[in-house]
Amino acid sequence: MSTQTVLYDIPGPRAKARNRLYSLLFAVVILAIAYLIYSGFANNGQWAGKLWKPFVQGDTWSQFILPGLVNTLEAAALSIVIALPIGALLGIGRLSEHKWIRIPAAVIVEFFRAIPVLLLMVFAAAYYSYYTSVASDSRPLFAAVTGLVLYNGSVLAEVFRAGILSLPKGQAEASSALGMRKTQTMISVLLPQAVTLMLPAILSQLVVILKDTALAGQLTVGFNELIRSTGPITANFGNTIPILIFDALVYIVLNLMLTGLASYLQRKLSRRKKAPRGATPLAITAVTDMATGRAV
Repeated sequence: MSTQTVLYDIPGPRAKARNRLYSLLFAVVILAIAYLIYSGFANNGQWAGKLWKPFVQGDTWSQFILPGLVNTLEAAALSIVIALPIGALLGIGRLSEHKWIRIPAAVIVEFFRAIPVLLLMVFAAAYYSYYTSVASDSRPLFAAVTGLVLYNGSVLAEVFRAGILSLPKGQAEASSALGMRKTQTMISVLLPQAVTLMLPAILSQLVVILKDTALAGQLTVGFNELIRSTGPITANFGNTIPILIFDALVYIVLNLMLTGLASYLQRKLSRRKKAPRGATPLAITAVTDMATGRAV
């Protein structure tokens, strides 16, 4: 049996040696950058033990870290639970043959995708302050969740729409031939098959939701998320850099856990049902953020 691959030629001895050289040079460059960062912090005393002492004290965790972490997870969980069904409804609405459904859904999606999520949070905070009777203690959470849902629900709508459109047309045609209504076809045939294809892009947006909770800590919204909650620690220890490094590590761990959960669900779904032949999984960069012009 030939070991030749249809994607690329197997590298020969010279190509293998060249690849090893490139890998070594890349590793040296990465280590050099890491050393420069480490030495820069060391020259400014940022690795001193007294600056990292708060992280081994129980009061620091109970008063600052854990409350901020709980608030971050609460805002992210609420936003995900609300944004997913909204995104699904808007995505399906954009595929409707009825203009009175398709056009309003398209306007909503394009409008909220074009506005930065922080601006949506600020508007929501002002709305809840002046035009509702929501308790002042709950307004920051309401504002954070509202901004995250409006923006990410619109982005997820495009993910759902792209996932459904990526399915072969024969799926809908076969359902129609069997006498199924369009609603039945969407719910029973198209959506279950598209879920597996959409998982990578949905995961990408869920990670964005988790990270964007940090925006709600700015002054106007005032939500006491992780970064805002750990900020007062620097007043006593002057350890701004260690605090930011710690917060970054917490977000990395949370995102890795979310990625692991999504991968587990994807494996479970793949065992139950396979994507139809001719369909391709959605790339994470399939949806473009209109507010920044970058892929999300």
